[in-house]
Amino acid sequence: MSASSELDDAAPAQSPRRSSRWLQRFVLVTLGPILAALVVSGIVLLLFGVDPLEYYGYVVRRGLLSSLGLQQTATRMAPLLFLAAGLIVAFRAGLWNLGVDGQFLLGAVAAAALAPSLVDILPGWAMLVAGFCVAALVGALWSVVPALLRAYQGVNEIITTLMMTFLGVSLANVLVKLVFLDPTTTVPQTRTLPVPDRMPRLFDTTISSGMIWGILAVLAVHLMMTRTAFGLRLRTVGANPHAAAHAGLNVPLLTVAVFAISAGFAGLAGASEVLGVTGNIQADWNPAYGLMVIPLVFLARFHGVGSIILIFLYSTLLIGAESAARRVGVPQDFTLVLVSSLLILLALAEWLDARRSWTES
Repeated sequence: MSASSELDDAAPAQSPRRSSRWLQRFVLVTLGPILAALVVSGIVLLLFGVDPLEYYGYVVRRGLLSSLGLQQTATRMAPLLFLAAGLIVAFRAGLWNLGVDGQFLLGAVAAAALAPSLVDILPGWAMLVAGFCVAALVGALWSVVPALLRAYQGVNEIITTLMMTFLGVSLANVLVKLVFLDPTTTVPQTRTLPVPDRMPRLFDTTISSGMIWGILAVLAVHLMMTRTAFGLRLRTVGANPHAAAHAGLNVPLLTVAVFAISAGFAGLAGASEVLGVTGNIQADWNPAYGLMVIPLVFLARFHGVGSIILIFLYSTLLIGAESAARRVGVPQDFTLVLVSSLLILLALAEWLDARRSWTES
């Protein structure tokens, strides 16, 4: 028997084995932690005298099955999707941009300050484009310090990006209360962009069109990082900077580019929230969306489509939990218990999967 025929005979046998391993890994590393987190959170609810099935039922009915809840879920996805796009770029390039919340807030403040002043000067579409561009630029500029320190001094970006987040949140509050304060209101906030001038809604619903742009951003980033030469360069720098430099790549420049792209998307997330939903920024507002999206991107293994699906499920949880909390008497912060238990179980599943792979090898 020829070698080619032996390979042909072996291929069908290997394919089911490979599919079986993929299914086992999916159950252990992805589906398992989600189901286990639901069980653990359900036990916590039982300890407080709350029926977990009733709580989860309200979450599903309010966030997914009702028309208004589904529209709110889709609208909530918009900023989370832009943040996910930026995080996918950074994480696939081997860099930790944990400063997305500061970049998000400063981008939101920039859009909130600029857009109302351009309403009477530019056409509606031009005003929105200008707001998004300025927000992206502000977000990217806020990442310059961590980027340069990592690129040229080798300073750990986890520390610097977290520090810049604290500074960004404080600076955003100062700008809202002092520089961009609307003097006509009693509540400290920026000027309000009129509802007709905000991003258009989809069809006859309340869904912001920012959701569509967010989905396109995630898919574009996924294709860029997996199908283009530029994405390959970024992944090479993250995987082995020394090998990348030996291959002739400009590692410092590519490092700065990763931070700029990632932070720029965080700024776009802030603009989508202001120009599509709220219309202004109030003092001390910080939804901490970045902390929500980071575990979702990790759970999706930095995959674009997986991130979109998980963000949809998480948005459903957020919207549904608001209604469930009122109905069953559970604090709205209980969703943090669910997310934290998911993170712990996800880390445990990753450890078990790595140990099993090491044992098999």
